[in-house]
Amino acid sequence: MPTTADAALSQAGRSAPDRLLSVLAAFDHDHPALCLTDISRRAGLSLTTTHRLVGALTEWGALERDESGVYHVGLRLWEVAALAPRGLALRQAALPYLEDLYEATHENVQLAVRDGAEVVYTEWIAGRSSVGVHIRVGARWPLHVTGVGLVLLAYGDPELQKEYCAGPLTSLTPYTLTDAGLLRRTLAEVRRSGVAVSDRQVTEDALSVAAPVRGPGGTLVAAVSVVVPQADAQVPALVPAVRLAARGISRALGWQPDESRPRSGSRGAGGHPSHR
Repeated sequence: MPTTADAALSQAGRSAPDRLLSVLAAFDHDHPALCLTDISRRAGLSLTTTHRLVGALTEWGALERDESGVYHVGLRLWEVAALAPRGLALRQAALPYLEDLYEATHENVQLAVRDGAEVVYTEWIAGRSSVGVHIRVGARWPLHVTGVGLVLLAYGDPELQKEYCAGPLTSLTPYTLTDAGLLRRTLAEVRRSGVAVSDRQVTEDALSVAAPVRGPGGTLVAAVSVVVPQADAQVPALVPAVRLAARGISRALGWQPDESRPRSGSRGAGGHPSHR
C-alpha cells in the first residue's frame, strides 16, 4: 500500500483541477462506493488532500456520504451529466425506436457512442430470455470488438481509423478481430453495406448487428444494435429491423436523408463477413 510519502510524491506538480478530477475518477462501475482511504489510494493523493477535496465535492453535491461513512457519486453530478448532448437527450429521442426494435426481436437492444478509442453504452434494453451480454449503461469496450464499435469506427475520421488499426487490437475470444488488414477490410464493408455484423467477438455465444445513427447534416452521432444468440442468428432478417431503428432515431435527431442518392446497403444484406 502506498505510504504518505508516496502519495505526496504522486500529487506533486499536479494542478488543483487534476487532483479534483482524480478524486471523481476513483469511482467506476467496479468501485461505486469508497471510503476516504480508498479514494486517497486510488486517486494517488495524500489523505489530507483527499479529505479536503472530498469535503468540497460533498458540499457541492458531486459526492454523497452515507451513514457508514462511505462515499457515492452524488445526484448533482448526474444532473450535470444529463445535459450532455450524447447523454440523456440522445437516450430520450432514441428510446421509442429502441423499444420498437426490442418488440420486433425480443433480444438485447443497445445504443452507444464513441469516446476516443472506446465505445460507451448509453442505453440498453435486455431481453428476459435473450443471450447474456457483458453490457450495462456506461460500460466501455474497444471499438473493434462490438457491432456498434465497428460502425462508429467505420464512419469515423480516416486518421482515427489509421491510428486505431496501427495499434494493438485486444483479443477477447478466438474470433475477435486482431488482424489490422482484416479490420480495415471489415470497416470498408461496413461503409459499403451500412451495417456491421460482429460475430462472437466479445463472447462465443453472441452475434450483434449494428447500424449508424446520424444527426443534422448527416453527422454520425451514435450506433444502435441488437445482440442475439450466435447459434441461431438470422442476420438477413435482423438487418432491416436495425436499419429501421437507426433511421427512426436519426430522423428524431433532425437528420434529413438525401432521397436522390442510393441508400447505403441497397444491394441487400448478404455478404456480411463473419469475424472469425
